[in-house]
Amino acid sequence: MNIAFIGHGQVGAPLADHLQRAGHHVTLAAKDPASASTVRALWRNPNLQVATPGTAVAGADVVFLATPFAANQAALSEVSDALRGKVLVDCTNPVGPAITHALGSAQSGTEAVQAAVPGARVVKAFSIYGFENFEDNAYPGHSVRPVMMLCGEDAQAKATVSTLAGELGWTPLDVGGLAQALHLEHMTLLWVRMVRVQGVSPHTVWGMLQR
Repeated sequence: MNIAFIGHGQVGAPLADHLQRAGHHVTLAAKDPASASTVRALWRNPNLQVATPGTAVAGADVVFLATPFAANQAALSEVSDALRGKVLVDCTNPVGPAITHALGSAQSGTEAVQAAVPGARVVKAFSIYGFENFEDNAYPGHSVRPVMMLCGEDAQAKATVSTLAGELGWTPLDVGGLAQALHLEHMTLLWVRMVRVQGVSPHTVWGMLQR
């Protein structure tokens, strides 16, 4: 599968690395191929490709958005036409001062992303943990794999993202439509408060048991 990354910092770089090693053709969308984040990502995995944002997105089946939330609008405006019909995985979270929801919980960040690129098939995923669990989500000795919750309006897009999550060692869990994105963003805030403020190990994930 052809995958492009808009944003390849602490979250995007490890996901791009793991997806390339899983057999996908992964391209970093970069205005400046000599930027620090691009150089670091290529140092991690020299098999990643680099292209301008327009070229990277145009050639992709799936696009990951892994920029800081405040940069979303500008990043998406450059490639809005190229995103039409594409699966867009929103990994971003609107985190405000004192670890609050930056949009006041009136709207999810993912709904704002969908409004910015109405032609894209947006799926919220890879967003409920810190970067440590995108670097390494293996929990040896445990029979339950960590869960990756996702949501969106397009069933086929969610199935595609679920497959990618499974390839990376997660148990994908479709929690519904984009209305659920706000709840996933609050789960992120919960994780951040637990880990960054209260000192819980960053190697902490959610699991799912069923019977």
